[in-house]
Amino acid sequence: MDKAGTVVVKSRHANRILKRYLFLLLSLLLFGCGTSNNDTTSETDLEELTKIEVTEYEGQDLSSLTDFRENSIKGPQYIDIDTYMLKIDGLVEQPASLSYDEVLDNQKYTKVVTLHCVEGWSVDILWEGVLLADLFEGVNVQERADTVIFYSEDGYSTALPLQTIMDRQLMLAYKMNGVELPPERGFPFQLVAEDKLGYKWIKWITRIELSDDADYEGYWEQRGFDNKADVKP
Repeated sequence: MDKAGTVVVKSRHANRILKRYLFLLLSLLLFGCGTSNNDTTSETDLEELTKIEVTEYEGQDLSSLTDFRENSIKGPQYIDIDTYMLKIDGLVEQPASLSYDEVLDNQKYTKVVTLHCVEGWSVDILWEGVLLADLFEGVNVQERADTVIFYSEDGYSTALPLQTIMDRQLMLAYKMNGVELPPERGFPFQLVAEDKLGYKWIKWITRIELSDDADYEGYWEQRGFDNKADVKP
């Protein structure tokens, strides 16, 4: 190809890179931790919960339930707890479908963990929940499983390495600041993905799949977000 042709090809390549960069930048500005703001739900219930939520824990000030932005792909999901079942399947010997109460039959843990959003804001919340490791004991995970894929009621998904979940003792939260998760914050369960950016903190979890697909990309990862999502100092 001649020199002029080379310049044209490079220009087109540069344009493609620029368009991809602009898309990612726009996604960060508009969607933040993973979603569009199409919710029309009143925040009245959240305001009521602020009257009873814990505001301090072991000397540390906590953020409020209202300090979040509504970041979900289809707005808050309202799950009927009477029919809700959490499915745990994939590379397991004993697939399970657990009711809300059955999940909560496991030992509870509390911990203050900071959620960092890609938009630049963060919240310090007292989370209470059950360890994923305890749930996995009941399904007998196969040795070749190395990835855990989480699915949400609204079609959202994301994944984390199984080793990360076990090493960091990650949990499914059902309470925040001492109150049951409201629908706007992920009822019945939200993943507390400690040291990961907000789009890994999936809400309204309905299914957990054990997999050997270490390259699985969730909703935002397919759209260019880093699959590791590590919080950088």
